[in-house]
Amino acid sequence: MAEIMGGKSCVLDVRAKMPSGEMVNVEVQIRDQKNIDRRSLFYLSKEYVRQLNAGGDYILLPDVIAINIVNYDYPKTQSFHSCFHLREDTEHEIILTEALEIHFVNMVKYRELVREGSFKHGLKDPLFRWLTWLDKSSPLELLEEVVKMDSSIKTADKRLFHVTQSEEDMIAYDRYLIAECDRISELNEGIRRQNKYIIDLINQGLTTEEIKQRLEQEENN
Repeated sequence: MAEIMGGKSCVLDVRAKMPSGEMVNVEVQIRDQKNIDRRSLFYLSKEYVRQLNAGGDYILLPDVIAINIVNYDYPKTQSFHSCFHLREDTEHEIILTEALEIHFVNMVKYRELVREGSFKHGLKDPLFRWLTWLDKSSPLELLEEVVKMDSSIKTADKRLFHVTQSEEDMIAYDRYLIAECDRISELNEGIRRQNKYIIDLINQGLTTEEIKQRLEQEENN
């Protein structure tokens, strides 16, 4: 995923449903098009209303979370990670609803923290690991480290490798997957046949030692 933050426009748009029911939309935007605030609200609202069928109960609407990873300095907050809710103007502790939530990850501020060495948690922080993987400027040894540390990043890294290969590489990769599936299928079939054979021997009244001897004899033949 190192190539993602090195592109020219928005190259990642992911919709997902969390196990707890929340809907999440993740977007990576490289170039500042001066519309990320309204754009994010538009997709957040669209995701929210599409969950309600005609005649449905509003209480059934799931929470919706928007996550915007931007490669420019927005919003103008002190932290590289900011989160917005619908709040009362004067009593900020009062939130109208938890149903809508918008996150921004400012890659410009993130890189400043990395350069300054002032990121408190480093690789112990899951967000830091993901941003390291997303950022094209991350050192190769650091990328390798986060892939080793985080199984979810390792899975994403393998999938990205697959989709970014040339057509010839993808054909070769597909052939490898087919061959691997065939190998596993053949192995499992052999195990199933052997298990059936052992059950037949048990039904014939053979003891465990006799079954073991029979299997060793057939293996040596």
